[in-house]
Amino acid sequence: MTTENTRIKVWDLPTRIFHWSLVASFAGAWLTSEGERLRAVHVMFGFTLLGLIAFRLIWGLVGTRHARFASFVTGPAKIKSYLQSLLQRKPEPHAGHNPAGALAIVLLLALGLATGTFGYLAYNDIGPEWIGEAHEFAANAMIVLVIVHVVGVIVSSVLHRENLVRAMLSGYKHGSSADGISGTRRAVGVLLLLAVLGFWIGYGWSNPGILQGLGNASHAEQDDDD
Repeated sequence: MTTENTRIKVWDLPTRIFHWSLVASFAGAWLTSEGERLRAVHVMFGFTLLGLIAFRLIWGLVGTRHARFASFVTGPAKIKSYLQSLLQRKPEPHAGHNPAGALAIVLLLALGLATGTFGYLAYNDIGPEWIGEAHEFAANAMIVLVIVHVVGVIVSSVLHRENLVRAMLSGYKHGSSADGISGTRRAVGVLLLLAVLGFWIGYGWSNPGILQGLGNASHAEQDDDD
């Protein structure tokens, strides 16, 4: 528990890079999920999502204080208590992820892993025919969970009177100085970002179909406008 009294560092750079890279990858995969023209782009974002989740699983064990799973993964009792505090408009303060947000994160990681794995199997024609349907189901479930997560962030921001989106951008929140972290692990964050960008560039370079697909999509949009 914390009390809001000073500006403290909560989210390290790798956690923030992971978060926004995952947002970009999932959004990109969702926007390119229909049709064959952007299939290569869709696959690229899917691989990125799987790589990011693999990093987060490791970072959840060796990262800074509030990034570690041990600091925020909790049981049903604490989740229920936190949700009740929201309904009473007296939200329990948490420097890191609150119990409801922690549950959403665990589910998002699980669904992201399932979506990416089923997608890889379907793309390479591995396994039974239902793999493709499982990929689509997991992706749709993830979209629903993302919407719930976004709504939860908005509600929590209002009730906690703190912009949680801005906190995930800057790394800072308000709370007890004892709950802050020292250092941001900047080198790890920069390496993660370079790895994501490098993968996109390398994948695009080795798969000309990506640029061709983007070009065809652009021409299609122009034809629709005409």
